[in-house]
Amino acid sequence: MAEKRDYYEVLGISKGASEDEIKKAYRKLAKKYHPDVNKAPDAEEKFKEINEAYEVLSDPQKRATYDQFGFAGMDGAGFGQGFSGFSGGFDDLGDIFSSFFGGDMGGFGSARGRTNTGPMRGDDILKRLEIGFMEACFGTTKTIRINVDETCTACGGSGAASPSDVETCPTCKGRGTVITQQRSILGVVQSQRPCPECGGSGKKIRKVCPQCAGRGYQTKTQNVEVKIPVGINSGQRLRVAGKGGRGANGGPNGDLYLEILVRPHDKFIRDGKNILLEIPITAVDATLGTTVDVPTINGEVTMKIPAGTQEGTQLRLRGEGVPDSRGGKAGDQLCTVRIKIDKKLTAKEKKLYEELRELEGKPGKENIWDRFISSFK
Repeated sequence: MAEKRDYYEVLGISKGASEDEIKKAYRKLAKKYHPDVNKAPDAEEKFKEINEAYEVLSDPQKRATYDQFGFAGMDGAGFGQGFSGFSGGFDDLGDIFSSFFGGDMGGFGSARGRTNTGPMRGDDILKRLEIGFMEACFGTTKTIRINVDETCTACGGSGAASPSDVETCPTCKGRGTVITQQRSILGVVQSQRPCPECGGSGKKIRKVCPQCAGRGYQTKTQNVEVKIPVGINSGQRLRVAGKGGRGANGGPNGDLYLEILVRPHDKFIRDGKNILLEIPITAVDATLGTTVDVPTINGEVTMKIPAGTQEGTQLRLRGEGVPDSRGGKAGDQLCTVRIKIDKKLTAKEKKLYEELRELEGKPGKENIWDRFISSFK
C-alpha cells in the first residue's frame, strides 16, 4: 500500500490556509480528478484522496486533531476504507456534480436538494383572451369565468381540523425528506428524497379539516373582471394577481396572465396607432376631384379628393387613428385611393366616354398614351 500523503500536500495548500482557501483548492481538484470527467487510471484514487483530505481539513475539530497528532489521531474515523468514510463535503460535491451535469445529484445535502416545508408561491398560469378590433382600439372591460384554488378559510391552508391536530411527521422529524444510502464506485453515497409519510410537508395531520377534506384549499368558480386598456395589441399580456396556481404549505397563489388575441377587421387594418383603409373612387372623381364621407373607427369623416388624384395616392386623416394609451396624440387614418372602372355602362355614359375619347384624339392634343410612347423615343 502506498504511503499516505499529508492532507495539506494533497490539496496543495499551506497549514495556515483559511477555510475559503481549503474549499477553493478542494473544488478545483475535485473537478479535475472526478472519475466521470478524468479517465486517467489513477483519477479515482486521487479523487478519493482529495475528498479524504477535505473532510478532515474542512472540519475545525478534525483539523485540530490532525494538526496535533497527524494520521494517528484519525484512527477509527474510517479513512482506511477509502471514500466510504466521506461525509463532510456533500454541499461542495453537489456543486461539482451540478457543474458537470447541470443538476444537484438528487439533493446531495445541498440547499438545492432539500425539500422546502415552508410556504411556497404557486405557479403562474397563461391563458388566451380574444377580443374584437374596436375593443382593442378603445379599450373595454371583459368578464371571464375561471376556476381558482383558494386557501381554505376554515383551516388557513393547514388541512387540519384545528391547530392541535397538526403534528411533526415521525418519519422525517419535520424535515420533509428522508436520507437513503447507496453503494457506488465512490463508496457509500447518501442522498435524500421527499418523505413518503408526509409527502415532503414535514407534518402529519391527525384530524383533517371537514371543509376542505384536508387539502388546505377549495376550488371556486369566479367571475373576474379584466380591464382591457386602450390601444392594446395582439400578443400583449395582462396580469391578474393571485388567480394562478395554488400555493403550497399555505403559500400565496401565483398570477394569471392573459395573452390578448385581437380579431381582424374586414376593412380596417391597424399599423401601430395608425389605421389603413382603401377607398374606391371613379375615374371621373379622380380626374375632376370630389368630396367623400370616409368611414373611420370614430365614424364617418368628410375628406376632399383633389383633382388629378392618381391610383394608389395615400391621403391622411389626422387624429382618426387609435387613441394613445398614455393620453398622447391619437394616430392617423391613411386612405389609399383605388380608382375603379365600371364594367357596365348606360348608353348615355358610353356616349359621353366616346365623346371624351374624340376630344383626346384631336390634332395637337397629346393624350396619356402619346406621352407614354414618347418616353421610349
